[in-house]
Amino acid sequence: MKINTAEFIISNSDVSKCPKDFLPEYAFIGRSNVGKSSLINMLTNNKNLAKTSSKPGKTQLINHFLINKNWFLVDLPGYGYAKVSKKTKNVFQQFITDYFEKREQLACAFVLIDIRHEAQKIDIEFMTYMGESEIPFCIIFTKADKISRTKIDSHIAAYKKQMFANNWAEMPPYFVTSSSEGTGKDELLSYIDEVNQEIFNNNNGF
Repeated sequence: MKINTAEFIISNSDVSKCPKDFLPEYAFIGRSNVGKSSLINMLTNNKNLAKTSSKPGKTQLINHFLINKNWFLVDLPGYGYAKVSKKTKNVFQQFITDYFEKREQLACAFVLIDIRHEAQKIDIEFMTYMGESEIPFCIIFTKADKISRTKIDSHIAAYKKQMFANNWAEMPPYFVTSSSEGTGKDELLSYIDEVNQEIFNNNNGF
């Protein structure tokens, strides 16, 4: 798949105000400062589409971008550390939960993980929540250009071990990416295209 158009549609904190179109949505989420905005900009060939910042917690709303006029890329606030008040954090953590549990158009969520670090408890806990809630998701390991291939393999193996220890039967689909080098872009977009085709070929849609 090639992304020809990427258009910002709406930002909000209320799931009921998300677009009414019954188009498939792909939500991107991860810990703050995981490189989510850079990844979105790399995928869409638009370095200014998602706001990037050196300060964690920049995204604090549900952001919808219409891609190729037939699916939505959804940029969600990060979970975990962010330089916001506890009250503010609780508010946007709640609408993240509301989005995942109420949004019928969600085709797949992508959980972003910084590959430079070994398995983090907060990431395992979040993915466990996704699994228990039966929310389809894939893992995107980011910043692959920052460490060696050996360490990448080692850290992925550590995540597999942690997830198996938490009663996962198998590792969810995963992608290794680098926003600066474009690594994983084709594989990720091909996966989205495959899911879209399944949805569009299904007469019942969602």
